Amino acid sequence: MKTRSALITVVILAAVMLGLFNSKATAQIKNIVLVHGAFADGSGWEPVYRILKSHGYTVSVVGNPNTGMPDDVAATQRVLDRIDGPCILVGHSYGGAIITEAGNSSKVSGLVYVAAFAPDAGEALGGLLANAPHDPVSGIGMPENGFVWYDKAKFHAGFCADLPKEQADFLCDSQVPVAAAAFGYVFKDIAWKTKPTWYIVASDDHSIPPVLERTMGKRTGGKVTEIKSSHLVFISHAKEVADIIETAAKSAAMASAK
Repeated sequence: MKTRSALITVVILAAVMLGLFNSKATAQIKNIVLVHGAFADGSGWEPVYRILKSHGYTVSVVGNPNTGMPDDVAATQRVLDRIDGPCILVGHSYGGAIITEAGNSSKVSGLVYVAAFAPDAGEALGGLLANAPHDPVSGIGMPENGFVWYDKAKFHAGFCADLPKEQADFLCDSQVPVAAAAFGYVFKDIAWKTKPTWYIVASDDHSIPPVLERTMGKRTGGKVTEIKSSHLVFISHAKEVADIIETAAKSAAMASAK
């Protein structure tokens, strides 16, 4: 009788251990949420979106209104609330500031910053830009009726010099301005301090100085990758950006399974 009980115990323990092993072996993060930046809408993510979809990921693109940080974080949170399971949250440019707060969601397993702001507590985007080297090629304008636009005359050279001029013209004419108040918003709860982080520096960026990107990327403590690109690196180098997002998804899944 004792032998039989011992055998049953061994079988149960083996089944439990096998279940744990299989759970770890098959752990996956298949949700990706993409957040656009200022002077843009979500359509710019289409090349990255298509690559990730073709690799089996469920991809959501946030249509943040660019009307202020609380509104834009709320728009991202609404998308996070609808997804089933953990995700990697990705932000480009101003979108990086958005994911810095929205990334505190329990559904977010990792963050990817793409030539993006990664503010720390007590910082504001306006202060980060003011303390960085001035780039005369940048076309970030002065506020007009409470919103900031990107200068049409500087759009191609300053925003997306490695894209065709015709494409740059369309992106300029369809740009979504950002609320001037967003540059004065002071950040408090910083997601990159508690979530695995990846950062992409666009080394030919004229909108966010690369030296600032390197500083922000380094202090997150995450993996930093440089790509020789304009500010719109996620369009001109979609495959490289998608590859890093996939790496983040796989790495975060492995970390959560430990």
